[in-house]
Amino acid sequence: MLSGRRLNLLDPSPLDIEIEDIAHGLARVARWNGQTVGDHAFSVAQHSLLVTDLVQALRPGWDAPALRAALLHDAPEYVIGDMISPFKAALGVDYRGFEQRLAAAIHLRFGLPADLPRELQRAIKRADRVSAYLEAIELAGFAPVEAARLFGRPRLSAAQMRRARRWIAPLPASQAQAAYLRRFATLMPR
Repeated sequence: MLSGRRLNLLDPSPLDIEIEDIAHGLARVARWNGQTVGDHAFSVAQHSLLVTDLVQALRPGWDAPALRAALLHDAPEYVIGDMISPFKAALGVDYRGFEQRLAAAIHLRFGLPADLPRELQRAIKRADRVSAYLEAIELAGFAPVEAARLFGRPRLSAAQMRRARRWIAPLPASQAQAAYLRRFATLMPR
């Protein structure tokens, strides 16, 4: 990693994980395999910021650790990249187990339980699907009907929709990285 850490991908240790490496990597991993509008790729870092905003909008009372979990929901992709779910299943290896071991190490590194509570997992998954719907119609050229069929139609207020859309315009990697680190800093205990 750029931090100088050596991360064993087969047996990841929380001690080898740095938020700067995560932010750097996620800001350079393109969602939708880069097949989006704009001069810059829509990064996993921006997607993570969007999901965090959506979790906060959908569950306003949740605390900083829950929002930190939302921000880190795709953190393993900083080293393994972003693959669509059908491709993960087709690989023929225990990709999900590999991804879960890395996620558990990341969670432990940043003060979260290795396995998140089921209710939090469901809330993050819901926000992730809303994000996918918004990204599909705003960035990836999907018709709203097609996006709704694949991801479900989001039930958000106008104010929630406006807040979510602030992350939709693809940013240069350096700006996405900085925004990710700023949000992380607000969610960590002092």
